Amino acid sequence: MDERELFGRYKQTHDPALLNEIVEKNLCIAAMIAKKFVGRGVEYDDLYQVASLALVKGVERFDETKGIRFSTFITPTIAGEIKNYFRDHSRLIHLPRRVTELRSRVRAAAEEMFAATGVDPTVSEIAQKVGASEEEVISAMEAGGVVSLDRPTEDSSGTLMDIVPDSDDAFDKIEREDVVQRALKELSKTERALVSYRYGMELSQTETAKRMNVSQMYVSRLERKILEKLRTSLKKNMAE
Repeated sequence: MDERELFGRYKQTHDPALLNEIVEKNLCIAAMIAKKFVGRGVEYDDLYQVASLALVKGVERFDETKGIRFSTFITPTIAGEIKNYFRDHSRLIHLPRRVTELRSRVRAAAEEMFAATGVDPTVSEIAQKVGASEEEVISAMEAGGVVSLDRPTEDSSGTLMDIVPDSDDAFDKIEREDVVQRALKELSKTERALVSYRYGMELSQTETAKRMNVSQMYVSRLERKILEKLRTSLKKNMAE
C-alpha cells in the first residue's frame, strides 16, 4: 500500500492500527529532527517526545490529496513544535548562577545609568559599573538570547539568513541556525557586540552606535564587514 492510499484509508476509517503503521514508518524523521536540537539545554528524550507527538498530530492534519509527500509536510511541522517547546519552556533551561546574577546586574546597571543620563550606556561603561570585563558583559547579554536571522540591515545589504547558502534539503534548513551560531563565535568581541545589539536586541544602527560609543557610519561599515565575514565563514562551515 503506497503512502497516499495508506493515508486515504486512515482518514476514512481512523483505524488505530493504520495510525500506528504511519507513525512507525516516520519515527525516524522525528528522531533525526530531535537530534538537531540536542545541546541547547534540553535532553534528547524530551525532544524526541515532543517530536513524536508533533508527528502524530501531523498525521491528522496531513492532506494526502495535495500531491506532496508526508515527509516534506511533517519536517517543518516537527521543527516548529520543538522551537515552540524551547520558547514556552525557556524558564526551565537554567543558566549557571554566576551568569544569571551577572545578567541581572548588567540589566540593573544599564537601566540605572540610562535613568541618570538619558543616554544608553556603552558596554565599557556597564562593565566598569558592574566590575566585570567587557567580554563577560557581552556574554551575559547574549546568554539565553536568540539571534534573529531575519532582521534586515538598514542599508538593505541583507539579513543573516540571506548569507546562508540555499538548499532544498529540509533537514539542512534546520541546521542553518546552528551553522550561524558557530560562525558568530569566530567574530571579535566588538563584532559580536554589534551583532548582539543589532540582531539580538534588534536596536537600530543609531541606537547601536550610542551603546558602542561610536558613530552610526562606523556601525554601518562594520555591519557590512561582519556580514561579508560571516558569508565566508558560513560557506566554509556548510561545506564541512
